Amino acid sequence: MAPRVRLGLVQLAMSESIERNVRNAIHGVEEAAAKGSKLVCLPELFAWRYFPASRESRQEPVSIPGPLSRSLSAAARKNGVVLVAGSLFEKSGRLRYNTCLTFDERGRTLSKYRKVHIPQDEHYYEQDYFAPGSGYSVARTVAGRVGTLICFDQWYPEAARANALMGAQILCYPTAIGWVNGIDPVEGDWKQAWEAVQVGHAIANSLVVCAVNRVGREGDTTFWGGSFVCDQFGKILVRAGDDEGVFTADVDLALGKLVEDGWGFARNRKPRTYKALAR
Repeated sequence: MAPRVRLGLVQLAMSESIERNVRNAIHGVEEAAAKGSKLVCLPELFAWRYFPASRESRQEPVSIPGPLSRSLSAAARKNGVVLVAGSLFEKSGRLRYNTCLTFDERGRTLSKYRKVHIPQDEHYYEQDYFAPGSGYSVARTVAGRVGTLICFDQWYPEAARANALMGAQILCYPTAIGWVNGIDPVEGDWKQAWEAVQVGHAIANSLVVCAVNRVGREGDTTFWGGSFVCDQFGKILVRAGDDEGVFTADVDLALGKLVEDGWGFARNRKPRTYKALAR
């Protein structure tokens, strides 16, 4: 494992065509690999328009393994990259999940993470579609130890800390978030808060954060993009605008140990005082 790794972020706008969306995602993986990326991340639910904006969607979930997951596996293998494959609408028996697969450079499945924190707000009716997952997963890859969380998980420091305690060096957040027409953000700037809370997770846990959002107008929602990578002390290494594209950032994994050695965020924890967190 090299201490310096190039990450690729594939920021996409979604159409009504699943086939086109998947094709665009795979092209993005190819472009990121051509730019030297060793780890590539896709957005949340990238194969579909954001169907949880409505409570009446009849979107069909997919099986894992299945044709879609096999296409993603093949893309990782063909391009020789570790692929954090956004997320898929998964069916498993009677349950449905929002599921992120991570593949290694040979196309093998390294981890399968099911979104734990599920929002239920106007235009984000995800509890109508997804059951919550029950735990976290960190994959050991040639690009480092990679943890995966999904979108609304971004607001929970416990989830980021759990990944850090499991050894994550890079934490990827496939995302679908934006402004909603008719809803006034009276509490403040949503986008600014979204980035700030994740930068805080990076610093508090001495790990790299990679957040990959979608873009474009879908119904009443305008997805703001803003995909970014920040280092282990909060420096923004790349920040996308609101257009589609493939963006890269070079990260130094050794910086995480340097931050921890200097600041001691992990070694000075006091777990005995955290009982309230498990209530």
